[in-house]
Amino acid sequence: MMKKLILTVLCLMLASVASAAGGAYIGEPANTNIKSQSSLQKGAKTYMNYCLGCHSMEFQRYNRVAEDLGLTEDEMMSSLVLTDAKFADKMTHTMTKEQGEQWFGKAPPDLTVIAKARGVDWLYNFLINFYVDPSRPSGWNNLTFPNASMPHVLWELQGIREAKFETHTDEAGEKHTEFVGFETIEAGQLSEQAYKDLVRDLVNFLDYSAEPAQLIRMSYAPWVLLFVALFTFLAYLLKVNYFRDVH
Repeated sequence: MMKKLILTVLCLMLASVASAAGGAYIGEPANTNIKSQSSLQKGAKTYMNYCLGCHSMEFQRYNRVAEDLGLTEDEMMSSLVLTDAKFADKMTHTMTKEQGEQWFGKAPPDLTVIAKARGVDWLYNFLINFYVDPSRPSGWNNLTFPNASMPHVLWELQGIREAKFETHTDEAGEKHTEFVGFETIEAGQLSEQAYKDLVRDLVNFLDYSAEPAQLIRMSYAPWVLLFVALFTFLAYLLKVNYFRDVH
């Protein structure tokens, strides 16, 4: 299991480097807050409803997520889990690798540690920067990850947008294409800010999933700092007492 997890992280990191080499567009910071339990709960709900059908989280279990997010077993299984999975099951789906390759051209990756590989800012911008593109097989393209095979699964919430580009010629005669903005073709169910808030919560949940232990680590942080401060004070008193006769 550990070897498989390490291999997954390495593959995602390599994909991240390849994407960065292509000049990913990062226009806004994610500004996530992993300490917000409400945000994590809303992000988990969005993930269960829109992402889990294609993207598994096979290194996470429903019961662990429920415990960390302050949910009871009934709340988790009746409100968030849309399959006949058991409370202790891993967060997997029924889509096979072959089906994923047939439908999307590439099997959708597991997203357990995607936030570690890509970073929260990249994920946030990827999910808000889809635009319609008839030249692509899915009908969609992405400003942050150009020519991505993933369709815009949240389009009903965000709406349909068209990207506007301008081409400029520099003094050397070379042409450069520059993104200038989006134009809304069809409004979505959510306002622009409400959609960004939904994506921010989703990315926050992905950040938590990549390292659930960070919630525990953060809860210990004040006590660790208190211990360090107390130890420093005691060490100072010891130093004063020890060197009292020296001076």
